[in-house]
Amino acid sequence: MKGYLREDGRKGIRNYLVVAYLVECAHHVAREIAAAFHDRGVHLIGFSGCYPNEYAERIMNRICTHPNVGGVLLISLGCESFDRRGLEDAVSRSGRPVHALVIQEIGGTRAAIAAGRNWAERLLGEMRQTPEVEFALDELIVGTICGGSDATSGLTANPAIGKVFDWLVDHGATAIFEETNEMVGCESHLASRAATAELGRQLAAAVVKAEEYHRTLGHGSFATGNAVGGLTTQEEKSLGAYAKSGSRPVSGMIKPGDVPPRGGLYLLDVVPDGPVRYGFPNINDNAEAVELIASGAHLILFSTGRGSVVGSAVAPVIKVCANPETYRRLRDDMDIDAGRILENRGALDEVARELIDCIQRTAAGHPTASEALGHREFVLSYKYFEPLGPGCLPRC
Repeated sequence: MKGYLREDGRKGIRNYLVVAYLVECAHHVAREIAAAFHDRGVHLIGFSGCYPNEYAERIMNRICTHPNVGGVLLISLGCESFDRRGLEDAVSRSGRPVHALVIQEIGGTRAAIAAGRNWAERLLGEMRQTPEVEFALDELIVGTICGGSDATSGLTANPAIGKVFDWLVDHGATAIFEETNEMVGCESHLASRAATAELGRQLAAAVVKAEEYHRTLGHGSFATGNAVGGLTTQEEKSLGAYAKSGSRPVSGMIKPGDVPPRGGLYLLDVVPDGPVRYGFPNINDNAEAVELIASGAHLILFSTGRGSVVGSAVAPVIKVCANPETYRRLRDDMDIDAGRILENRGALDEVARELIDCIQRTAAGHPTASEALGHREFVLSYKYFEPLGPGCLPRC
């Protein structure tokens, strides 16, 4: 595989220019700048909040310095609370070109759009000169989520992803799974795979925290679409989600924005710490994808039974379709037909092998279905997390 070497020593599998708005008031200007380069690797990200949030600023920092990002254009209104200078300095220290436009200072919407497009045009010319280097499998970080799950998800796509995660870990790569709120009932199984007893307690506590969080809110992660798709209980959904983690030992637990220190299998705890403050732990699947990317994921494996069509900014999304009927209806949006297992058109190992091949092609630059369709969704909201506790990364 080939990759792009950054000055901070990390390697990416894409070479994107990011346009990042720092408040909703700057969203339109940023969107108009990015739209002029839609087919040239310019991606739009941002945070809409006007008052400060340490989590959001941490995620923006991690995304703007992600190895798939080669340059950053920051768009500020000028009076928001976001720490623009802190983000600009962090990107600069990572060795990436960065420029900040302040709409209130430059003369308004038209002037900001024109200046932003001019800067982006110049930088894209420079980024074309970024040299490609060898990218080894043990340098790859892969995340996984599921969305639009149905009764087939835990039978086909999720177990196939689990087998692929085993393969990745065995070859020294890093695999990150999450959705602790969809592992309720599986905490003892999860803890039994921990690298240490203390880590096992941390893993189980993360699932208990998720269950208590949802109990406080008066809802769980079991959606109407899950029931329509044939899932019967939270436990059944949890077992299906858990299957994506495979069978290898869990090396550690991280929180959004923490990059695993070395290869292995990691749980990403996405449920906020402390009292319930901001509602749903993640308001949709793309919020989960953003957190995986902020933790270093070069690409995402997305399992779906009902049929989700979203992709993501910054990191490619590979769609693994669990339901054969869904695959036939939404074929242009899917990469892997895992549902063929149910129709005796392929075995689980065969689907896993196809997914491994797809990962390697994607890492080498081949566009996924969502990339080819232009999907670049990005969602970032308010959250609160405490630092990692003792024992979360026992191998460090």
